Amino acid sequence: MKTKLISGLSMDPKEIERKSLDNQEFLKLRSATEKISAELLKRVKRHLNILRPLFVPRKLLGTYVRSGTMEEVPGSDKAFAELQERFASVAQKPFGLPSKLKTPLAPIPNQLEAAPFQYSLHSEGSPDKAITITTSAKWLISFHSDCSLGRLKAMLAGEEPKQPEDMKQAVIHHLLPVIFLHRFNDVAGLLEDLRYVVRTEEIAELGGLPVVTLEAPLKTFLPPDDFIQQITQLSGIPAFQEIIDLEAINSLTDPLKESIKALV
Repeated sequence: MKTKLISGLSMDPKEIERKSLDNQEFLKLRSATEKISAELLKRVKRHLNILRPLFVPRKLLGTYVRSGTMEEVPGSDKAFAELQERFASVAQKPFGLPSKLKTPLAPIPNQLEAAPFQYSLHSEGSPDKAITITTSAKWLISFHSDCSLGRLKAMLAGEEPKQPEDMKQAVIHHLLPVIFLHRFNDVAGLLEDLRYVVRTEEIAELGGLPVVTLEAPLKTFLPPDDFIQQITQLSGIPAFQEIIDLEAINSLTDPLKESIKALV
């Protein structure tokens, strides 16, 4: 599984591919992007639902998590030790949580969620005004939690009162997929066979919290900053969605085909 350090909601605009568009091209591509992105999200959710039996928290943590079947699971000591280590590295700073986890952990639902990945764009013309960019072919994977990543960020920003138990749950539920794929490499391989790019990425604004992301093999881009600003000013909402490069769809490769060709 590939590991990449990201800066959470702060991304360098120079790292994002840019393409100039006129209004007519934008409207056409935005409509196509919305349709494709919605279909891709349904696809990733369907795949995660099928793979649910491979992501049972008890099969990873055994008696370290409260469940209806409190049985010892081989390797659970090491899995919990990794969870404890990763949790301790972010618990106190920035979340202000006790670094030591008490066991057994609260029940963790066997339900994986996929949410479109988001980051903030600060343009050179308006460095103090952030525009929230939503990816069109990349998702953040976590176990279901009553405390979403957005709510967790709101608590840290002081926009919502801090709820320590909810914060702890959110951190644990984002860390567990990382540990699952670290300890069960074949599952990551299966996701890659489904044509996802699987990564562990660290969100710097959340103290380097590791998360798992899945990305479809589609190229996306953004228009120039001034074009994005015009669109957001017209809508009154400081948000924009990456645009899927329709021309790049024709150049999609088949990993199985390429691996077989390499053999002969």
